[in-house]
Amino acid sequence: MQITLNGSPRDCAPATTVTQLLQEAGYGNRRVAVEVNHEIVPRSQHGSHALSDGDHIEIVHAIGGG
Repeated sequence: MQITLNGSPRDCAPATTVTQLLQEAGYGNRRVAVEVNHEIVPRSQHGSHALSDGDHIEIVHAIGGG
């Protein structure tokens, strides 16, 4: 299936979860915020939230600095 991740098209397996996508995209166990179709998906739902064809996903992670 085709999704859009941070503005770029991406292929992924049907019913991929947010957790699986984070692993595949290299975010692993980083603290990130995930938005699917303009709605935040709580971290507690990352493992159960399955993506659908055409979804738009934005992943935002904090960068420390001074």
